Amino acid sequence: MFIKFSKEDISGQTALKSSVQRGIRNKILEQMPLLAAEDGALLESIWPKKEALTLVKCRDHISIFTVAGEPLFFQHFDGPYYPTLRLLQKYPDLLPTVRVDRGAIRFILAGANIMSPGLTSAGGQLPPADAALPAGAPVAVFAEGKEAPVGIGLLKFGTEEIKKTNKGIGIDSVHYLGDGLWGMERI
Repeated sequence: MFIKFSKEDISGQTALKSSVQRGIRNKILEQMPLLAAEDGALLESIWPKKEALTLVKCRDHISIFTVAGEPLFFQHFDGPYYPTLRLLQKYPDLLPTVRVDRGAIRFILAGANIMSPGLTSAGGQLPPADAALPAGAPVAVFAEGKEAPVGIGLLKFGTEEIKKTNKGIGIDSVHYLGDGLWGMERI
């Protein structure tokens, strides 16, 4: 999604009204339960209620939400809200996690989608059956031997189905270490 993303891809910026900000805040709290803990104290530290949220509209129907110029969340069309990888590295438990084996790291860093064998091999890890994730769930992608997430993706199939079939694309890559959004600390 952000492979060749640059400032030229930004079409405009808009300060959002407080009512729209409240709606976005509530949707983010629904999608990321960790942020809702302790009456939303973590979200309040990341995005204080008094700080204005700015919508940055980009090509391909991508919306980036910034506070004081720092990108915090993004959305494609009307899909789920994703934290940026920088935010996810500060708070790695915001999204459910999966782990890929060492062989997949270089492909992820080049922007490739994540294949099922990289998730089911010895170095890979998917959630257990009792915590299975459905298709279309956003996930944080960790790499074998690394402590910080290297990407964010969207499950193409449920985790149990990925374990059973073990072939094809398992996760669509959305944002990864080194892509265009990663390179922008401020917008």
